[in-house]
Amino acid sequence: MTTRTFRITVRGAFDGLTPEQHAELQSRAAEHDILFAAFTPEGHLSYDLNARAVFTFRYQDSGEAEEDILDATERAEQSARAWLDERGYGHKNLRSQAEDLSQAPLGKRQRRAAAKEL
Repeated sequence: MTTRTFRITVRGAFDGLTPEQHAELQSRAAEHDILFAAFTPEGHLSYDLNARAVFTFRYQDSGEAEEDILDATERAEQSARAWLDERGYGHKNLRSQAEDLSQAPLGKRQRRAAAKEL
């Protein structure tokens, strides 16, 4: 059976941060910059508190069936919630979006390469 790769994005907003929490996040902002965003199994957090109090976690997971994307999405949401709760960061409006890369449309270069193989 083929392994499917899923990309899950969990978004939300920080809520009710104390001045100490805000300062802590600001001090670590460079490692959570959007320029370094990546989909990883452990999840990558990005935010820019100078612009807005929103954050994005990016997760990569896998499964064998199309339905496995639902479990992967639930794991990603639980992981993001756990990370925030462990640090005492208040949050709201948590929502997620998942993509099965096996279902993603091919880009222009991929279409050309596939046409050459035929």
